[in-house]
Amino acid sequence: MTALQKKPHNAIAHLTDDDIATLGRELDAIREQILASRGERDAAYIRRVIDVQRKLELASRAVLLFSLFPPAWLAGTVGLSISKILENMEIGHNVMHGQWDWMRDPKIHSTVWEWDNASPSDQWKHSHNQIHHTFTNVLGRDNDLGYGIMRVDEDQRWVALYLGQPLWNLLNACLFEYGIAAYDLEIGKVIQGRKDKALFKKQARAVLGKIKKQATRDYLVHPLLSGPSALTTLTANATANLVRNLWTHSVIMCGHFPDGVETFERTSIDGETRGQWYLRQMLGAANISGGPLLHLMTGNLSFQVEHHLYPDLPSNRYQEIAPKVQELFERYGLTYTTGPLPKQLASAWAKVLRLSLPNDFFSTAPAAVAATPTALVANVTGRADRKEVSAAA
Repeated sequence: MTALQKKPHNAIAHLTDDDIATLGRELDAIREQILASRGERDAAYIRRVIDVQRKLELASRAVLLFSLFPPAWLAGTVGLSISKILENMEIGHNVMHGQWDWMRDPKIHSTVWEWDNASPSDQWKHSHNQIHHTFTNVLGRDNDLGYGIMRVDEDQRWVALYLGQPLWNLLNACLFEYGIAAYDLEIGKVIQGRKDKALFKKQARAVLGKIKKQATRDYLVHPLLSGPSALTTLTANATANLVRNLWTHSVIMCGHFPDGVETFERTSIDGETRGQWYLRQMLGAANISGGPLLHLMTGNLSFQVEHHLYPDLPSNRYQEIAPKVQELFERYGLTYTTGPLPKQLASAWAKVLRLSLPNDFFSTAPAAVAATPTALVANVTGRADRKEVSAAA
């Protein structure tokens, strides 16, 4: 996963500045087509998903009132797990991206939506929408790369602490919502004195408030309502939260960590144009192939490439956009990284294991490439349209 600029064979060396600018205009045209065609079918889709999710949660919790009986425990736990995944992935994540703001529905708007997650929506939107989607896979700028606890690139200096990163990653997967909440708090910056402590305390209180509310609902109120089934209902709720965390972590791992996904040097985005930003999104993400149910359960992040190109377009349109984007990949000589969930997940975990060890641990490990880092692409104009880039994020 060596940064693109340090690889002996740069995957975009064949593209000229004009090529990249034209690519950007073609991607803009796809975006405009979707914007112009948004309408009732899209609104009906998100309202239907929200309705199904809420009814599924209510039904599952009702079944869990009798969780003392194994069939009821199993049915209720499966239903609650699915409802939590839908709420986080296809609803919460996408609503908070502003994908449905055009509906002007005050109940489905990014400015008011609060999700079933330990991370308050305003903190998540800052770290995810503003930071991750602007600086996708840029080493030292995109904190989603390894979440500050893992080595994600051969060019990163190896230290013995990284030997434990497979374990850290597994623990992070099990407690993912809490790990994201801690990550959003930017605790590292606080320790280094780079973040205002008063702001940190305010944000920490908000996180603890969310956690208290969730824990009260899932581990106190609903178990007590179950009477004799209190203990089994508590274990069902804990299992549903664990399943949701493991699933979410796996989907995100598949989107940015399998083989074929590029990372970029910090300086490579200096003077980045809109076309160059688009190109980085194309190379810095990977898709998961599968059917409609998989796409729904991943929040359509199975179309991670399309999501990163158009994070604020309705998620139900990514499948329609994907063939057009794939055609652009082929026409411009780029690799469209995709594969089944097991393959992508195995690839991502293999990378976690490999990078936990020194580069020369295996005798077959490739020698470090000595090359002068170059920019992602030459910036002829010498200036960046940062407003356009930020708007696209």
